[in-house]
Amino acid sequence: MIVACSTLCFAHHTLADALRVMREMHFPKADLTIRPGGNHLTPAEVLADVGKVAQKLKTYNLPFTAFHLELEADDAAKDHLKAVCRLARLMTVPVVTVPAAAVGANPCDEVNRLAEWTKVAAGDGVILTVETRLGTITQDVAGAVELCKRVGGLGLTLDPSHYLCGPHPDANIEPLFPFVRHVRLRDSNRGPGGFQVRVGQGEIEYSRVITSLERCNYDRALTVDIRDTPDCPFPVDQEVRKLKFLLESLV
Repeated sequence: MIVACSTLCFAHHTLADALRVMREMHFPKADLTIRPGGNHLTPAEVLADVGKVAQKLKTYNLPFTAFHLELEADDAAKDHLKAVCRLARLMTVPVVTVPAAAVGANPCDEVNRLAEWTKVAAGDGVILTVETRLGTITQDVAGAVELCKRVGGLGLTLDPSHYLCGPHPDANIEPLFPFVRHVRLRDSNRGPGGFQVRVGQGEIEYSRVITSLERCNYDRALTVDIRDTPDCPFPVDQEVRKLKFLLESLV
């Protein structure tokens, strides 16, 4: 396993500066977020010229371990996904992560959607994963597992904070690990505002997560994903360094 860094850790930087900071911190790879309205890279920019975007990304001299793709629910979503998967192939990025449908969505419709999208990704040799994310149908462990069982080739991007801070904080997440193809981590606790706290003040059991991943022969990235948000009460870069060193000591 390697320890990578999400571009969301430095969202107020330009993409070039965010990746420069990651290189200075000696991260070997980055997890690139592509989202509408983002100041780093948008799905529309990728669709407009995949080759040009690939050339630009290569100039930053930091390889990518995954693409974190946010899509608007419109007719362009599938075209944006195709473009990002093509970009992933050109950049030899193995995983593209998308959100699952919101809680209350029709499970059959979501299975059909993700089955189609998984085929799109597979056409470019890319693994499609869905996030374990609060507010979506994967916020429930059983729902996430059932989705992966019903959609051949679909994997999970595990983010344990969304379970700890969700409606079932004591849920056993062990059934998820055989389906995990990517991981994002920060420290979190169950208190008010506990989704993102300083490293060491939360309840995420990193060693237990890593042991469970090793048991399932997981050999991909652990991404530091401490979000650079306007209301964050602590310096993000310091916490990014702390979590990097902690995870590196465990793998």
